[in-house]
Amino acid sequence: MRFATIQTPEGPRPVLRVGEEYSDWLFADPSLPTSLRAVLAGGKEAQAAVRAAALKSAARRFPVSQSRWLPPIPDPQKILCLGLNYRDHAIESGQAIPNEPILFAKYSNALIGHREPIVLPKVSTKVDFEAELVIVIGQRGKHIPIERAMQYVAGYTAGHDVSARDWQFKGEAKQWVAGKTF
Repeated sequence: MRFATIQTPEGPRPVLRVGEEYSDWLFADPSLPTSLRAVLAGGKEAQAAVRAAALKSAARRFPVSQSRWLPPIPDPQKILCLGLNYRDHAIESGQAIPNEPILFAKYSNALIGHREPIVLPKVSTKVDFEAELVIVIGQRGKHIPIERAMQYVAGYTAGHDVSARDWQFKGEAKQWVAGKTF
């Protein structure tokens, strides 16, 4: 299933892609989850219910080509990121290849939709960008064996990570969160 969150006359709505249209299942059944985060939390049962409603003729349709995309999950509980996660990037940025993962967080107010303008920080003179693979985790988990890890992945999307490098690498201790959250 291909989910999205789009702007509609009623405001932000979760939708399911059906051919070249997005289907707003809430028109067919307003009792269903009102956000993609809620659909994912509801598991396979909730996903089957929204799919069935989205396929009904009572569901409202929006052409994909005319839709304004919002962040797929506009209200994530957490955004965890992995820094210097491949060798070439570490080398090109002049950083040592880390022995352990460099983790940092972003905040939901840093999210924008596809084709929305990126506002560059006025206090930075070294803004950089990277394309990122975003993995959407669909259910809670802890101490998950590697063999079962993919059961927790709800989907993927593309991300655009903008960094203020002069803030990120400021000082001896470095400031990853400051440099990555403008």
